[in-house]
Amino acid sequence: MNLLESMTERAKKDKQRIVLPEGTETRTLRAADQLLRDGIADIILLGNPTEIHALADQFKLVNISRAQITDPKNHVKKETYKNLLLELRKKKGMTPEQAALLVEDPLYLACLMIKNGDADGEIAGAQNTTGDVLRPALQIIKTLPGVKVVSGAFIMYTQTPQYGENGILLFADCAVMPNPTAEELASIAVASAQTMKSLVGAEPKVAMLSFSTKGSAEHEMIDKVREATRIAKETSPSLLIDGELQADAALVPAVGASKAPGSLIAGKANVLVFPTLESGNIGYKLVQRLGNAEAVGPVLQGMAAPVNDLSRGCSVDDIYKMVVIAANQAIGMKQDN
Repeated sequence: MNLLESMTERAKKDKQRIVLPEGTETRTLRAADQLLRDGIADIILLGNPTEIHALADQFKLVNISRAQITDPKNHVKKETYKNLLLELRKKKGMTPEQAALLVEDPLYLACLMIKNGDADGEIAGAQNTTGDVLRPALQIIKTLPGVKVVSGAFIMYTQTPQYGENGILLFADCAVMPNPTAEELASIAVASAQTMKSLVGAEPKVAMLSFSTKGSAEHEMIDKVREATRIAKETSPSLLIDGELQADAALVPAVGASKAPGSLIAGKANVLVFPTLESGNIGYKLVQRLGNAEAVGPVLQGMAAPVNDLSRGCSVDDIYKMVVIAANQAIGMKQDN
């Protein structure tokens, strides 16, 4: 059984409530139908019920009737969510009139449902930009205690079982933070370790990547990685982390032993933390395309509840997999609390 299969079985055994705010989007509806058919999660669809049912009939999606369908403009908890939003944002100057409008926005409503304990996670982005998905999540759900930033990781299923966890590695940040500070990079490293542990079930071994290994070069970009490594070690003393390491030193045992003798991570890393979004995004796409790796994500890290963003070019299968991942994130978070 591969990792995705094991995560699917875990989700089936402990069903989570996953809200899909783009409830009238065709790919989302098709994925929801398959998820309900397979018993992966309890699905909450946001959108006009008449339109959702009409689309389900049109595409012969026979399982959509099992979903909880909530009309953002007319439902029994609308006033409750409006008051919750007003309470959360009143210090930012939100008025009752503004709250009444925003509570009808499916992206805001999804986050309010999670905040109120009525849902366990959210998947969106088939129709909306990353900024639109993240904005209400950061305002309402917010980040985990001690987490400075939200970041995006990809689980990479490679064709090279000698690296990572039988070929599985986690790359971050590949989706959110263009040029993190040392403190932000440390936070990304800690969050990435938690993602590896909760989703892959492996002990995280975190490599802080650079174009230098242990002083082989000097530059302010390298200084940032060294400082981030120091901060991560200080804030999470039990974390297995080392840096700065070049990619080959992080992954290849012989190179790691040569370039970073005595390192517990060199040659054994399963989590690769890139110094910038530029390098992370380029890196995962090169491995995906040239190495025929499967890239699953981005998994948003650091949120107090699972909120995952999709590419607007996503497939039905992508949405299905991200719901499986969100369900596993929710299960892991509950076990940690």
